[in-house]
Amino acid sequence: MAVHGNTLSGISVELPASDTSPLADEVRTGLQRTPKRLSSRFFYDAEGSRLFQEIMHAPEYYLTRSEYEILDTYKANLLAQFTTGERAFELVELGAGDGLKTKILLGFFADKNADFTYAPVDISVDALDELVIDLRQKWPDLRLNPRHDDYFNALEQLSEESNARRVVLFLGSNIGNFTPEDALDFYRQLHDRLQPGDLVLTGFDLQKHPAVIHAAYNDRQGLTRAFNLNLLHRINRELDANFDLAAFDHYEVYNPETGEARSYLVSQKAQLVQIGALAMTVPFQYGEIIHTEISRKFTRTQIEQLAEQSGFSLTGWFTDCKGYFADVVFER
Repeated sequence: MAVHGNTLSGISVELPASDTSPLADEVRTGLQRTPKRLSSRFFYDAEGSRLFQEIMHAPEYYLTRSEYEILDTYKANLLAQFTTGERAFELVELGAGDGLKTKILLGFFADKNADFTYAPVDISVDALDELVIDLRQKWPDLRLNPRHDDYFNALEQLSEESNARRVVLFLGSNIGNFTPEDALDFYRQLHDRLQPGDLVLTGFDLQKHPAVIHAAYNDRQGLTRAFNLNLLHRINRELDANFDLAAFDHYEVYNPETGEARSYLVSQKAQLVQIGALAMTVPFQYGEIIHTEISRKFTRTQIEQLAEQSGFSLTGWFTDCKGYFADVVFER
């Protein structure tokens, strides 16, 4: 029950709020900031995961096709890098999703009788459950160790359970969602949780013609728009809010000087939004934004610097035929 009211940055908040879920914490703090912002990590409820799978097949969204090509072309090279003598390895995928591209490697490694275990890690329990069901149907003998957990918690638990060589997959240019400072911190934390000889395979979207990048986040089918707006639908459902999705629009901009593609939700009118579970009333002005995602694009020099500054050695560089995308191996 609310005890008293408080006003912060024009937002009326009844205290205390009872919901302490991660989404609630994000909404409570993010919608009090200027500009307002919500983390892209909350895109992935069941509907968000479904929409993103559709986005990956959109003609404009080159990222998935480019990385698929790389993994298919260089799967034998990657297996050679992952294998050290007779030692088994554990393929730990951070943010596994539906495993679309990873299945290229899993199928090839299984055919080659590689000694490995696949440990998919994801914050979406729906996506993880569906992936495990699909993998058990395709490869009944595949050793699986799924984790519905935070990335670093999962890595620490896995390191306690096995002495296998750890090969961490971070595909799909997910690293592009990090600020430069957060990306460096992420790899330093990975470095601290891995052993000498362990590997990290990361997908990096490379800088290219700005029009190609801009189109990837503004597909003609409106899938990215629906994906962005679904975040508000999730807040409505889980936090008893009343966002009118028709009163918000998707907007994306790419800055080739910084290499950053940024996504926003834009209020199309002055309005008040009630968030029942948090006892919040959030005002929006016409044209006001919620920043929802950043997707950075990289140069090779930036990637080499990232490896060096976080304590890794760059030991593998693989690109698609257009040079749009790179899968890069860092070694601890």
